[in-house]
Amino acid sequence: MPTGSSGSTRSAATAHGTGQPGRTGDAISTFKGQERALRAGRIGTPGLLLSVLAASAPLMVVAGVMVTTYQVMGIVGQPLLFVILGIVMALFSVGYAEMSRHVHNAGAFYAYIARGLGGTVGSGASFVALAAYSALQVGIYGIFGFEVAGLLDRYLSVTVAWWIPALAGVAVTGALGALKIDLNAKVLGVLLVIEVALIAVFDIAFAAAPGPQGLSLHAFDPAALGGAGLGTALCFAVAAFVGFEQAPVYAEETSRPQTVVARVMFLAVGFVAVFFAVSSWLIGVATGPGNVIAAAGKEGPELIFSLTGPRLDTAFTDALHLFFVTGIFASMLSFHNVVARYAFAMGREGLLPAALGRTARSSGAPALGSLLQTVISAAVVLGFTLGDDTPADDPATPVLALFTWGGNVGALGVILLMATASVAVIAFFVRRGAGRAQAGRLLAAGLAALALLAVLGYAVKDFDVLVAADRGSVLRWLLPSLIGIAAVVGLVHGRVLRVRRPAVHARIGLGNEAFQLEKAAAEDAHGAPQSEPAAPKER
Repeated sequence: MPTGSSGSTRSAATAHGTGQPGRTGDAISTFKGQERALRAGRIGTPGLLLSVLAASAPLMVVAGVMVTTYQVMGIVGQPLLFVILGIVMALFSVGYAEMSRHVHNAGAFYAYIARGLGGTVGSGASFVALAAYSALQVGIYGIFGFEVAGLLDRYLSVTVAWWIPALAGVAVTGALGALKIDLNAKVLGVLLVIEVALIAVFDIAFAAAPGPQGLSLHAFDPAALGGAGLGTALCFAVAAFVGFEQAPVYAEETSRPQTVVARVMFLAVGFVAVFFAVSSWLIGVATGPGNVIAAAGKEGPELIFSLTGPRLDTAFTDALHLFFVTGIFASMLSFHNVVARYAFAMGREGLLPAALGRTARSSGAPALGSLLQTVISAAVVLGFTLGDDTPADDPATPVLALFTWGGNVGALGVILLMATASVAVIAFFVRRGAGRAQAGRLLAAGLAALALLAVLGYAVKDFDVLVAADRGSVLRWLLPSLIGIAAVVGLVHGRVLRVRRPAVHARIGLGNEAFQLEKAAAEDAHGAPQSEPAAPKER
């Protein structure tokens, strides 16, 4: 049975008793039992939106990514970059969102790619996704540990090594990751709302008390994009958008995946593009567009705090330091949830051990997937402590190594997945004979693929700049090769499955739908009726 055929969806719908193509994710009663399905109806539009936006860590982006881009790339037109990339991400979302209406699978990226380009390519994408999101999540533990250690020293006069709070973060994140997703969404939602409120307060303060050039719009002038670091600045800005594409990962846990997932993606892209464009512009306004590069070079990540100090009282700056850390934690938890669900989806479809494809009875969460990510995270953090003789307050290891390496390797993998998924969307609808009906969406997907491939090329070419390594450093090719290795391993694994276990290969990307197909086939073989009672209506 070819992956991604229209017949697959129709057959599965019949097995559900709905008789409606494209509605296969509505029920959670499966052939393999409840433990092979994520708990449906756990999260709605607000919870899902807050969960995916938390991954973007707004305060970390504003205080870290934006300042670093000004500092390292020397490009005044950073706000315009967010506008341009917002358009690219919106183009990507057009096809991606339409795909989410037809495929409801916690494997998201790899499921879409499998349905469009076949199971073997889908297998390769699954390993890339697992590696990329794991790198993003583990990398954040570096800056989390460093910032918490700094807070303990500043306010409690307690000196600890960065890896101690980092490991504590691993433990707490792992515990929350095994609980109900609606509880996680509430934790993420509260932290995100506080973060956004704080950023809004200092944005208003910057606008009310601008630098020497006033409320200048120079940053939105295309001429402000000039500079040798444009390509690399694009990579930094793309990393700030990472998170919105996670919405389909939770499709099986929403009550109305056909509408909720697409709605959340467009809301997230719009919010990130506008919010980050305005915030990066107001940083330049606060210093003056002509001074922002020099100020970022002098202050580094402390720039935001030095700008808020004279405009807002000390209590606000102290709160900013605290919620900078909680925002980092929210991002860690969001990425952890995504990795756990990718591991679950891969285990359910035979790409990883079957035990990972089961959920906890009490919470309906992928507890073993969460545990796997927790163990990997702890091992990486401990690995970075071996032989580390830097002082406790030195950011070299946690920030410049673990955080920078993990963040950029992960972003590289996500860009590759987005570009491939755009191509898969085109193939999916063309193979179903819907190319003409979906022409507008397929054009948007094609334009997004070209733009994302251009950004990917810049990222690989300038990877030494992204990770602050020397031009001749082995890291320039070693770190990007991790994504390449993951892709090769996944492709080989998929090819082996196709030869040795064709039934497993055929259901890559089908998720829960595969078990309904198996049930229908089994009942047909025994002459039993192929339909069940109608699935519950959407809530």
